[in-house]
Amino acid sequence: MQHFTDEAERRRQAGDPDWTQDVRLPRAVRSSLQRFQVGESGDGANLIGKADRAGDPDYAAAVRLFVAEEQNHARLLARLLAADGAPLLDGHWSDAIFVRVRRLFGLRLELMVLTIAELVAVPYYRAVRDGVGQALPSDVAARILADEQRHIPFHCLRLRQSVGTLPRPLRRPAMAGWRALLCAAAVFVAVDHGAALRRLGVRRGRFVAQVTGLAGAVVADVLGTGPGRTDGGGRARRRLPVMSGR
Repeated sequence: MQHFTDEAERRRQAGDPDWTQDVRLPRAVRSSLQRFQVGESGDGANLIGKADRAGDPDYAAAVRLFVAEEQNHARLLARLLAADGAPLLDGHWSDAIFVRVRRLFGLRLELMVLTIAELVAVPYYRAVRDGVGQALPSDVAARILADEQRHIPFHCLRLRQSVGTLPRPLRRPAMAGWRALLCAAAVFVAVDHGAALRRLGVRRGRFVAQVTGLAGAVVADVLGTGPGRTDGGGRARRRLPVMSGR
């Protein structure tokens, strides 16, 4: 939990981006960011409730801080879109499906689906940061990207504990199923946001490869078979490849 509180203090001291900067988002990128803003804007009540029922007060407190960071992402994207004169969407069918899937079962499945969302977000916000060619949207994307990179080992730590409670013969099949779902999500986002990715200089196939290329380190971390394992306090002993901002 400490890294969340440390980051909240750092964010408070750094302040917001300079919202007075001129913004002219390409139409495809604007439309894409509108949909990502919807995905970032949930209240997290379902996840918080599951974390509370897990019986670990420290984890439940950390989940609340995680949700606050996601809500801050929604705020930053909303301000960015407002600076461009773009309206916010009330909702989107793809987000509704995503929310419905992750709420189907318990905390383990919800975290598996959330981790997929984080892995998709890393190359997406990196593409915005590096490809949009404007200071304000690049700054906003860089801030969100840094948070998403920190969220991955946080979720991996809890997933390792949760998957570890499964019978040993089921652990690898569970993560194989997760990996297949990740591939499907990457393809879906690449198709649905293909015009924006193209405008940002990233081909659809490359985006899918970037997302799925992160899966191996996460699977190894969750199964406890790789060097990216995190310690009991949630800090990485060695940085996972998914933490790279390049």
